[in-house]
Amino acid sequence: MKRIAYFFLFLLLNALALFIGGLFTKSGVSSTWYQSLSKAPWNPPGWVFGFAWTTVMLCFSIYMAEWFALKEQRRKLMVLYPLQWLLNISWNPIFFYCKQPILALIAIVLLLILVLYTLFSNRNVLKGRSVLLLPYALWMVVATSLNAYIVIHLG
Repeated sequence: MKRIAYFFLFLLLNALALFIGGLFTKSGVSSTWYQSLSKAPWNPPGWVFGFAWTTVMLCFSIYMAEWFALKEQRRKLMVLYPLQWLLNISWNPIFFYCKQPILALIAIVLLLILVLYTLFSNRNVLKGRSVLLLPYALWMVVATSLNAYIVIHLG
């Protein structure tokens, strides 16, 4: 029963992160600045981002609930989760509002490292449930590559 409550807690926190990030994304994607950037040939259509983030955050919320249920792991989680949350939220305003793709790339690389660290450092504790973090890790690889392509092709 506690895991279900933890799931909804993390789902709420993750939805809040998506909402805050979305505040910067909507007008940013349609901006002249973003439209003029050279984007990767593998840049997916806009709807893929919504689908991917929804899937990632659902799986991530289940993963976090499982991790939080392990009392001996809570201290580590209470450090890593807020860092991940802040890095996740920070990318959108850095990229779309401040128009700083290089700083955004730094933020997303740090987020990718943190997600991979979380995945690999907990795999012995969470065992098969670690697969729930794979969508996040894979999406971060894709998102990082998209940001890196833009940085490489800045004119």
